[in-house]
Amino acid sequence: MSVRGPVPTRLTLPPRTPVDESRYADLLALVRDGGVVVLTGAGMSTASGIPDYRGPDGQRRVEPMQHGEFVTSAAGRQRYWARAFAGWEKFAAAAPNVAHRAVAELEELGVVDWVITQNVDGLHQRAGAQRVLELHGSLSQVTCLDCGEPTDREQVQGWLAAANPGFLESLDGGGEIRPDGDVLLAESVVQTFRTPRCLVCAGDRLKPDVVFFGGTVPRDVVDRAFELVDGARSLLVLGSSLRVMSGYRFVRRCAKAGIPVAVVTRGSVRGEGEPAVHVDSLLGDVLPRLVADLGG
Repeated sequence: MSVRGPVPTRLTLPPRTPVDESRYADLLALVRDGGVVVLTGAGMSTASGIPDYRGPDGQRRVEPMQHGEFVTSAAGRQRYWARAFAGWEKFAAAAPNVAHRAVAELEELGVVDWVITQNVDGLHQRAGAQRVLELHGSLSQVTCLDCGEPTDREQVQGWLAAANPGFLESLDGGGEIRPDGDVLLAESVVQTFRTPRCLVCAGDRLKPDVVFFGGTVPRDVVDRAFELVDGARSLLVLGSSLRVMSGYRFVRRCAKAGIPVAVVTRGSVRGEGEPAVHVDSLLGDVLPRLVADLGG
């Protein structure tokens, strides 16, 4: 395989935890010839300070915002926006980690053709990846559900700051950031919060351009993801337990088509035994090694 650029030495880091060498060898053999489509989950961004929904045991640790509640309930939107406003500064400050950079390097080397991500943080693009399909959207944009007016998330943050003076200061630093970019707040605090309104139609149903739990991924996005997977030589799943059908369906599709699947994540995965390879290790211990081995 041809190499299209030098490999930064910063990616060749020593392992921090043991890696099953036999499984790593199988992984290396699977992706060596390129044509890889990567599917990433929340575990991809935990090293950037954005926690995932589930622990290594697969149990959900965080109850996310539900699509139905956001769309139909003014109180639900108030709670979401109060929490999102409080967490945005920390969320937006998150930087790509070594795993994001390694995926971008694998793309540069010609190993990875596309990245399909379930994450909404934009860290793959910030790490340098060029071909990224955001399955669940991005928190960087907001759309009015009533008139369709798009707005940049940073602008909405400014509106919220003006409408809620002293709110952040009253939180004394806020709480731990959650996977959706929000923080947990007391209901008494939420009830004082003023939600954003659309500048065009004055409606209060401004929604970040993400697929909340219970929502539906747009058909054109799903079709494009299927097209990418169908054309892959292999599927590499990173940082996902595959508990959610949104990602697991691509593994099932590969199984039917005879496309091999490799998973790198900590803990068990749904459909254990379906992937051809499962490396139970930290992404930061595996992906830089792939870059070094494939770029050498």
